[in-house]
Amino acid sequence: MKFRIETSAYNLSSVHRAIGYYPLGYTPQGELNCVRSLGGDYPRFHAYIKEEGGGLLFSLHLDQKRPSYGRETAHSGDYESETVQDEAARIRQTLA
Repeated sequence: MKFRIETSAYNLSSVHRAIGYYPLGYTPQGELNCVRSLGGDYPRFHAYIKEEGGGLLFSLHLDQKRPSYGRETAHSGDYESETVQDEAARIRQTLA
């Protein structure tokens, strides 16, 4: 699920703390790669966040389980479920 939040109060260095996510690093495109656990390693929310035009652009999904194809990135990701929509709403409310 992709969504945008118009804010000048947060940047990539502070947004992950505000929404309770753990940073994993940055992508080559400059996106912050971060996760929020749901009680163990998996399932977990996984977000890529990018500063763009005075706001923050989020790409959010739910990793259901660890990737199972060696070094490949295939996983059981959930991109549009009610759970993901609820998490997006929680993020929007937290950053409002």
